Amino acid sequence: MRSTQVAIIGAGPAGLMLAQLLRRHGIDSVVLERQSRDHVQARIRAGVLEWGTVQLLEEAGVGERMLREGLVHEGFGIAFRGALHRIDLKALTGRCMLVYGQTELERDLAEACCAHEGTVLWEAAEVALHGFDGARPRVSYRHGGKPGELACDFIAGCDGFHGVSRASIPRAARTEYERVYPFGWLGLLADVPPVHEEVVYVSHERGFALCSMRSRQRSRYYLQCALDERPEEWPDARFWDELEARLPASHARQLVRGPSFEKSIAPLRSFVTEPMRCGRLFLAGDAAHIVPPTGAKGLNLAAADVRVLAQALAEHYREGSDALLEEYSARALRRVWGAIRFSWWFTGLLHRFASDPFSERLQRARALAENYVGLSFD
Repeated sequence: MRSTQVAIIGAGPAGLMLAQLLRRHGIDSVVLERQSRDHVQARIRAGVLEWGTVQLLEEAGVGERMLREGLVHEGFGIAFRGALHRIDLKALTGRCMLVYGQTELERDLAEACCAHEGTVLWEAAEVALHGFDGARPRVSYRHGGKPGELACDFIAGCDGFHGVSRASIPRAARTEYERVYPFGWLGLLADVPPVHEEVVYVSHERGFALCSMRSRQRSRYYLQCALDERPEEWPDARFWDELEARLPASHARQLVRGPSFEKSIAPLRSFVTEPMRCGRLFLAGDAAHIVPPTGAKGLNLAAADVRVLAQALAEHYREGSDALLEEYSARALRRVWGAIRFSWWFTGLLHRFASDPFSERLQRARALAENYVGLSFD
């Protein structure tokens, strides 16, 4: 049986970021991921980072390429009735955002972690968690066709909404809260210049739209769509036509069309499980909570969880104190519920609800800016 101090389930950004932070505290960990490295790095996800997340990635030792290639945004736009309103984040809060695709971030983290042999076990099948309600948890798995077992002090569940970690907690020991929205986002990725230098959210009578980017030559666009639609029903020409129809005239004229190389539909939901701890199992990221993508909180919430958890584990091993471990769930959930409320409000503000007309006035601009750039970790 192999042993480590912390077993991390899931090699997405949360799991790899935690492994990096723990290593810098001198804490040993092993990451188990059921997918291949190529599969994980090919997933198309978020690309807008709060500055607190940027600083955390620097702390984890993986910020060099991000700072060199990422795009600093001092604000963003919201279009109502064809008129664009700019939210000046830097002026209102003193903070900015950084656009850097999660695909690139995942690659940076994987390269850093895989530089240490045995830190990540890719394609680990049949992962099961045992004994986390006692003093010595174990994780069983199959790797390379052979059974394996990992003894550890703690388990960090960073394996997403559909992972094994949350499902391993007895149903009676957790409470789940969920809201499912009656629409989805149809996303398209294309190698064309962005329609605008900053992210633009669009509220339109035909439905919501979002103009984002991954670089100065790669654009990410979204359209609000029905949940029963399929990407195959949206050839590129139809997507571009619909996006142009929802944009303000000034932006529609700047829209550059091109062939897409990724297109998908994502449902929107808000989800929280409480508490984010069961014995020596700690949940982080999408394993514990999901927010609508409006406002780009998902990855940033995961980073905040990992920061708090890494600090707590460092205190445990350095000082022999479990004070921060005991506070982990409560500290993380305060920030989670703040982001859940903001994302719910922002989604309701911008999207078209068939049976519930919504306000088109932009209110409380300062509160919007403060929440968008991210609340403090404490």
